[in-house]
Amino acid sequence: MQKNSSLFMRYLGRMIAFVIRRLVRLLTGARSLWIGCQPELKQRIYYANHNSHIDFILLWSSLPAVLRRTTRPVAASDYWNKTALRRFIIQDVFNGITISRHRAIDEDPLATVKQALLDGDSIIFFPEGTRNLDEDQLVLPFKAGLYYLHQQFGSLEIIPVWIANLNRVMPKGAFIPLPLLATVTFGRPLNTVAIQEKSEFLTSARQQLLALNEGEYQ
Repeated sequence: MQKNSSLFMRYLGRMIAFVIRRLVRLLTGARSLWIGCQPELKQRIYYANHNSHIDFILLWSSLPAVLRRTTRPVAASDYWNKTALRRFIIQDVFNGITISRHRAIDEDPLATVKQALLDGDSIIFFPEGTRNLDEDQLVLPFKAGLYYLHQQFGSLEIIPVWIANLNRVMPKGAFIPLPLLATVTFGRPLNTVAIQEKSEFLTSARQQLLALNEGEYQ
């Protein structure tokens, strides 16, 4: 009975994912621009700016189906595990990975993410660590998580992804999307060969993400 229930929830999750993906792309008019790489079937770390709880849904929806099956969004457990509905959405609908922002000192906050990468999955990661609600900064300073993932999984491509206009399509407190186009732009893999220091890596990663904004990428 438990196995049948699990299979049913998984099937239901896939159906809901299909509906949400179509709905999000319809409401936001989302465009996917692959200007620095191609949607290849390879393991990657996609990292993006973070302004909304539906950022990962839009990015995930922008991937071709063959890539979506093996790409898992990383999200905060304190938000997504708060209710049974949220847990169902992040776990069964999007096959997401939750990490805790409030943990024991000796606990590795990236343990679940590292296990997913060891299993061969790609991930969607938000290195700001939280939603950026500061209107004076396009991107908050990066937390160290992306650097530590690079240290352990240095052979993986790390792809910057700029999500444009989503905070304007769905501003804070809004229930109806505004008629603006959202764009998901995929840049070239980070060149980290000559980078050793954590601060240098995070600064470079942040700069390459910002360069995707407003056509500044070259």
